[in-house]
Amino acid sequence: MDFRKVVEDRYSCKSYDGRKVEQPILDRILEAGRLAPTAKNLQEQHIYVLQSDEALAKVDMVTPCRYNAGTCLLVAFDKDNVYTYPGSQRESGVEDATIVATHLMLAAANEGVDSCWLNCIDLAKAHKEFGLPDNEEVLMILDLGYAKEGTGPLANHGSRKPLTETVTYL
Repeated sequence: MDFRKVVEDRYSCKSYDGRKVEQPILDRILEAGRLAPTAKNLQEQHIYVLQSDEALAKVDMVTPCRYNAGTCLLVAFDKDNVYTYPGSQRESGVEDATIVATHLMLAAANEGVDSCWLNCIDLAKAHKEFGLPDNEEVLMILDLGYAKEGTGPLANHGSRKPLTETVTYL
């Protein structure tokens, strides 16, 4: 699909038909995340594929926003393997995991798979429920699947501020 069409048409799906994403498609989505750039190429991300009934029930315990998606990706990062920027005021973990998650989301749209970025999560509970190691920090969960019939973007989906309001040339 044309990249411009991917970014124009992609929306946050809030109602899925419950089908899981097929493995070959899921593999291509996961590969896009693997190829995402990270600071110093540390690749500190860890993606957890949540598809079993047990895993999806745990997703429902940590967020009210699964919307019946049949596949979810929990994006975490190794907080002990991040780049500390000069001045020691920031580390790369959150931004690198965010780049990875964005690649996953856009790759899903390219594959015809709907998604929703979930950040309404009880992070501590997610860490515990999924038994993540102490060195990993949860960034988000990405719902993946196929929109239930009649589902679509919000009415204001195509409404965007003009570049003159969001970009300044210095």
